[in-house]
Amino acid sequence: MRYIQGFGEFDNLASHTAAYGKACIVIDGFLFDALNARLHAIYESAGKDFLAASFKGECCDGEIARISGIAGKNGVSVIVGIGGGKTLDTAKLCADVLGLPVIIVPSSASNDAPVSEIAVVYTESGEYIGSKKMKRNAELVLVDSEIIAKSPRRLFVAGMGDALATWFEAKANEASDSPNYVGRGYRRCKAGMAIAESCHKTLFADGKKALMALERGVVTEAVENVIEANILMSGLGFQNTGLSTAHGIHSGLTAVSSTHAFLHGEKVAFGIVCQMILENACDEEIDEVMTFMVDIGLPVTLKQLGVEADRENVLAIAAKTVRNPLVHHEPFKITEELVFGAILAADRLGQSYLENS
Repeated sequence: MRYIQGFGEFDNLASHTAAYGKACIVIDGFLFDALNARLHAIYESAGKDFLAASFKGECCDGEIARISGIAGKNGVSVIVGIGGGKTLDTAKLCADVLGLPVIIVPSSASNDAPVSEIAVVYTESGEYIGSKKMKRNAELVLVDSEIIAKSPRRLFVAGMGDALATWFEAKANEASDSPNYVGRGYRRCKAGMAIAESCHKTLFADGKKALMALERGVVTEAVENVIEANILMSGLGFQNTGLSTAHGIHSGLTAVSSTHAFLHGEKVAFGIVCQMILENACDEEIDEVMTFMVDIGLPVTLKQLGVEADRENVLAIAAKTVRNPLVHHEPFKITEELVFGAILAADRLGQSYLENS
């Protein structure tokens, strides 16, 4: 419903939750001690109270039930999620279960989950199950660029991988006239396509400059622009235009347990390589995208995702990919054999760019 981004915005959280009543704040377990202490100072200064719950690491049915139970027993009026994508998705799902509004506060720009009304559910061991749509979008997405800038470089780069897929997938859905994720699914509006394209252009214009600034620990206009691309443009873009092969390959990769240690955007990045192979993209586009991904450190091979490129693994990835509807949003018939071949060809393409980098 609202998106606020800026330096130091985290300190205004108490004033935002006050309009709803007592908040249950779900905090990423890795950040719990530091942020819980900071929140106590913020809320004490505002004369408000809150309930803190530590996220245990997986967006699964058990964790959703556990946190929903804690919030329900304490009579809270709003759920707040602070952390990475799985923490935020868990907060969204808990709010949905309890019929409460949700406020989202990302600790990194590692994906577009903050502005998405979709939450991704996994098994307790981390294998992808599917996605669930919320009854409503977040009341507020509050992005503190100071916090984002202090997060690990790898998370910021992974966010660029997730965002980079937006325009490629938007074009695939446009070509196949597949429905988007608004309501029951509608045609893409021009505004959605424009946002997806702007996301793409922003990454190429400011991505490398943003990383150089972050290496010095500073927030520049390029950093702010890429944060917006990773979170807002990517999120609005995919919701209004749809997903396809890049995210379909992501789901397929989760069939191999070694990929569970890798980030969403890292797996999506390899999915972009596969999508370009499937669509037989032109040499100029392939070179621009592959060079950019290698330069910023996104995975472009199976080995970089901890996967041996043997027949058993690639077949497992291909089989899980084609069982997911996303890859079928391409404007041509998709088969398991076609996906199998694209994965192997994409892996070889990635190897060639790494060898020449």
